[in-house]
Amino acid sequence: MAPTQREHAVPQTNIALYPHWQLIFDKYDEDSDGKISLSELKQMILSESFTKDIPEHTVRQIMKRADEDANGYIDYLEFMKMVIAFLWDVIAEGTSSVNGPAATLFVYNPFKRYEAWRYSTYMFVHVGVFHLVVNLVVQILLGIPLEMVHGWWRVLLVYLAGVMAGSLGTSVSDPGVYLAGASGGVYALIAAHIASICLNWAEMTFAIYQLLIFFVLIVVDVGTAVYTRYVLLEESQIGYAAHLAGAVAGLLVGINVLRNLEIKSWERKVWWASIILYTALMLAAIIWNAAFPSYFPPSK
Repeated sequence: MAPTQREHAVPQTNIALYPHWQLIFDKYDEDSDGKISLSELKQMILSESFTKDIPEHTVRQIMKRADEDANGYIDYLEFMKMVIAFLWDVIAEGTSSVNGPAATLFVYNPFKRYEAWRYSTYMFVHVGVFHLVVNLVVQILLGIPLEMVHGWWRVLLVYLAGVMAGSLGTSVSDPGVYLAGASGGVYALIAAHIASICLNWAEMTFAIYQLLIFFVLIVVDVGTAVYTRYVLLEESQIGYAAHLAGAVAGLLVGINVLRNLEIKSWERKVWWASIILYTALMLAAIIWNAAFPSYFPPSK
C-alpha cells in the first residue's frame, strides 16, 4: 500500500524517493497532521527504547536539535535527517549506544518483525566501537579488492544480499534473537571472494593458496560457533546464524553477479543452479515469516 502523503511533509518528489522513511514517519505522527510534536517525539523514543521514562528536558533537547527551522515541530525532512545522523542516541545517551532510541529503531527486533525495514537497517547498528571497527576493517580489506576487479555495484548487491539473508536466516533458526551489526554483509564478501576464485580459477595466480586462506577462516569460525554453543553450552551474543546465512548468500549471489573472465559450459549450469537456490531459500524464509507467526515471539 502506498504511503500516505501530506501537504505538510515535503514536496511529492522528495517523498517518492524515500517511501520507507515516509512509512516510519507516519507511524509516529499519531494525529496525522504531517508533523511530529514534542509529545509525539517523547512517545516515539519511549516506544523504541528499553527505558520506561525519559526526562522532559532531554526530549526538549532532541526537539531543539532536530527542529532546524525552530517552528516547534519536526517535519518529514527534519525527521529523516535526525534518524540518519543518529542524533537521538548522541543527545540522550552521550554516545551511539545500542540501547539508544535510534539504534533500537534500526536493530532487528524479533518482537517487531512487522517493521520490515529492520531486516536491512540492523547493519547500521553496532555493539560498541570494537564491533564497528572490526566490521569496517574487514569490509575495507575484502571489499576494495573485489571492487577493483568487479565494480562497486556488483559488490554492493552481494553485500546487501548477505545482510538480508543474515536477518531472515536468524529469524528462522533463532526466532528470539536480536540482531545488530554488518556481519551478514561481511561474510557475504568473504564468500564472494570464494565465488570469484572458483569462477576464475584458471585466470588467477596462486588461486589454491587464496582459497585455502578463506577455507581456514571459515573452519575456524564455524568450529568456534559449534564449540561455544554445543560443547560449552554458552549463550553467545555473536549471531552465527547471520554469519552462515550471509556467507551462503554471498556465494550464491557472487556466482551470479561477479565478473567471470572466461565462461565455461559447466559454469552456466552452476549459474542457473545458484540463482534458483538463492531465490528458493529467500522465498522460503519470507514465507515462513509470514505464514507461521506462532513460531516467532509475539509482536509488541
